[in-house]
Amino acid sequence: MVIRETISVAIDALRANKLRAMLTSLGVIIGSASIVLVVTVALSSRKFVLSQIEAVGANLVWVELVQRPEMTLEDMEAAKSIPHVAAIAGTREHPMTMTVDGVDRAVNLVGVTEGYQNIRRLLIIRGRYFDTADMEMRSKVCLITTQLAERIFGQENPIRRPIRMGELTFTVIGVFRERVETFGLSEIQENSVLIPFTLMKYYTGTEYLGLLDVQADKSEDVPSVQRQVALLLRSRHPAEADYKVQTLTAILGAARNISLALTVVLIIIAAIALLISGIGIMNIMLVTVTERTREIGIRKAIGAARREILYQFLVESFFISGGGAVVGILLGIALPVIAQYFLPGNLRVPVSGSSVVIAFVVSCSTGLFFGYLPANQAASLQPVESLRYE
Repeated sequence: MVIRETISVAIDALRANKLRAMLTSLGVIIGSASIVLVVTVALSSRKFVLSQIEAVGANLVWVELVQRPEMTLEDMEAAKSIPHVAAIAGTREHPMTMTVDGVDRAVNLVGVTEGYQNIRRLLIIRGRYFDTADMEMRSKVCLITTQLAERIFGQENPIRRPIRMGELTFTVIGVFRERVETFGLSEIQENSVLIPFTLMKYYTGTEYLGLLDVQADKSEDVPSVQRQVALLLRSRHPAEADYKVQTLTAILGAARNISLALTVVLIIIAAIALLISGIGIMNIMLVTVTERTREIGIRKAIGAARREILYQFLVESFFISGGGAVVGILLGIALPVIAQYFLPGNLRVPVSGSSVVIAFVVSCSTGLFFGYLPANQAASLQPVESLRYE
């Protein structure tokens, strides 16, 4: 009965000052919403970065030439024997002029070996990719990017259309694009044309590789494969040869650092909001204690215990912070749900259940912590002095 009465009195007191209670809980609303959003942003950014890396090429290790001698097809074949290697492919780029219907255009010619599409996860929009026969028979076929296809052929179907590059005439068998935009940081450019690697000798005079892509079985195998590839190339080439063996780990690390920095900023904002709201709760409760000094004196005079007065004001602080926490949590959940409608269809914004619990507990604890001083002051008032207060 004492607990029910304490809660009832606290609720009646808050109802009597609805606007004050709402304004006081505003800081808690912002703080609790920020906590939910902090975790949501951290999870979403991590998930987005991982999905982008997977789209570029899952578990990818690539090798670039720094100092000659160049990598060869024999190096690529030898790399297939490295444990935990799932697939391997080589490429070489060469600037070229393409002629279509008498019009010359500068293109980026890329010779690719088998397995390149699977490793780089290229999307074939029209037509098909190279098959084994195209590679072995040195078929004069090519794939062009979607941007190049639109620029040259417009709305026409480019499949089976001839294009001339140097002394060779190729037939377009496919139109492709990268699964995610790499903004020119990969060997695929807007004006790229893919041809079988076996035909690159016509243009370069050699069959050296410019880039070697190696795909590991699992993400945890990437560091081991990276080391083994570096050791293999060192053992097969002179000491002065230099190759840069890289993975997407550095990109992932940079993205994690950005995500961490953003999370820290949001946590600081949430902490400041909760601190301000806590001070606001304490200030308003002190004002409330002063305004209700005579009421407290009357309650004590008719037998109210010290702890009952203490609990009453603590319950009021709890309701202010708890109500603000609920509103803030709902706001923190609603914003990602609304944002989902404006994001790409393959991107999901997860809301963590633990962030909701943490936001509620922290917000309520803030209210109780900062509300204790006013509550203790109210509980310590003397009945006689309180009754004399005007």
